[in-house]
Amino acid sequence: MKRREFIKLAGLAPAAQAIGQQMPAHMMPGPQALLQSTAQELSGTEFTLEIAPVTVELASNRIVSTYGYNGTSPGPRLRMKEGVPVTVNVVNQTDTPEYVHFHGLLLPPEADGAEEEGSPAVPPHGSRSFKFTPTPAGTRWYHTHVMSMDDLHRGSYTGMFGFVIVEGGPGSNPGNYDQEHYLALRDWEPYFTDQPMDNDDLDPLLSKPEKPAVLDTRPPGWEVTADIFSINDKALGAGEPIRVREGERVLFHFLNAGAIENRHMALPGHKFNVIALDGNPVPNPKAVDVLMLGPGERIDAWVQMNKPGVWIMGAPEDPIREGGMGIVVEYANQRRTPLWVPPPPSPWDYTIFGKPPTGPAPTEKIDMFFEKVPRGAGKFNSFTVNGKAYPHEQEFVLKQGTRYRLTFHNRTDDSHPMHLHRHQLEIAEIYGKATSGVIKDTVVVPTYGRASVDFTADQPGLTLFHCHIQHHMDYGFKALLRYG
Repeated sequence: MKRREFIKLAGLAPAAQAIGQQMPAHMMPGPQALLQSTAQELSGTEFTLEIAPVTVELASNRIVSTYGYNGTSPGPRLRMKEGVPVTVNVVNQTDTPEYVHFHGLLLPPEADGAEEEGSPAVPPHGSRSFKFTPTPAGTRWYHTHVMSMDDLHRGSYTGMFGFVIVEGGPGSNPGNYDQEHYLALRDWEPYFTDQPMDNDDLDPLLSKPEKPAVLDTRPPGWEVTADIFSINDKALGAGEPIRVREGERVLFHFLNAGAIENRHMALPGHKFNVIALDGNPVPNPKAVDVLMLGPGERIDAWVQMNKPGVWIMGAPEDPIREGGMGIVVEYANQRRTPLWVPPPPSPWDYTIFGKPPTGPAPTEKIDMFFEKVPRGAGKFNSFTVNGKAYPHEQEFVLKQGTRYRLTFHNRTDDSHPMHLHRHQLEIAEIYGKATSGVIKDTVVVPTYGRASVDFTADQPGLTLFHCHIQHHMDYGFKALLRYG
């Protein structure tokens, strides 16, 4: 039985049902209600982030106690200019050391915010300043980077995350838009389960070149799941709708800020015109019905508002959407019940945004084989890279200035969002298709699938590589790359 089937049979918690239900448009909160996100935007060259306990009112009957930045979750949007040095002052009002990772930026290890790379911690009830020059331009984000292990009140299970917008120079604006929205997809109140996790196949018809001839039949260990969801700090049916007019072009910046699973997003009757992945413009913008984001991924897409009505934009999976992962899109002068219509089958494919490969492949190659060990860490599954546990001393040594092809062999029954710190990845092959020009920092490797990415070793220092699902990273799914 897959996890989502288990949730359907068991029934969602009453509070989750209440916040996920569709409600008539005339019952939606008025102008005096909270905005969809209480996060403020800060811009300039000096920023302060304060880590402290916060409460998040997902709905009137669901208030979550967690940790956040500057009293909110998401934390404030940080707007910077590419190439202009900034200082980020982090004040830690908690009892434990903290790390703030600036995800997608090309930073030296000491500013990157990862303990494994030697970044300094922000001490309990102390502070630390980080100075760096933000690059590249695009939609980035920041989040805590501490290990959680069996404590589901730490790390990325908390509300410690926020957008970073790095503005480019003249000519970098992707176009003219009538509205712009930053939407972070979130799961809340996680818990352990011994039910098999949904394998989240990107496309059930995809080839599985890494599937073993004989599957491991040992009982699986505990994984992490959740039943409560939101977009930013509001569940579906709470907070303000996105109000639009017919003919408007609306730009959305999506972020999967969750810690658990890949997520999908659809808006009935509309298409998402994808212009950037992980903040980097794609060479071949395309319109799609459904978006897919692994934890850590971002998608910038605009929607032409050409189908008047009141719609639910949300997760196509009923338990996820009904658990709160959605938001109402309301056209002007439309007063009706918000409507959800399932999207057509829409396999996710990075390669449609790319271009044909040009030039020879890098001659330097690194293969990584991912395997899961059922109950390899007591009650929990553990993970290995090339048959070894972290930190892989001297196994992955880079030559500065060299271009590498890194091939992922996923021999597990999950699809994994793989993130390489401090570098940019160009997808070379995935789903059995060759491509180029799609630049990312996090790539979802399909179940029993294979993917190759190219990168240039131009950021000296320790570099962390890991699955962006918190529980997987905690139990071994990471490695350190070193410069020789």
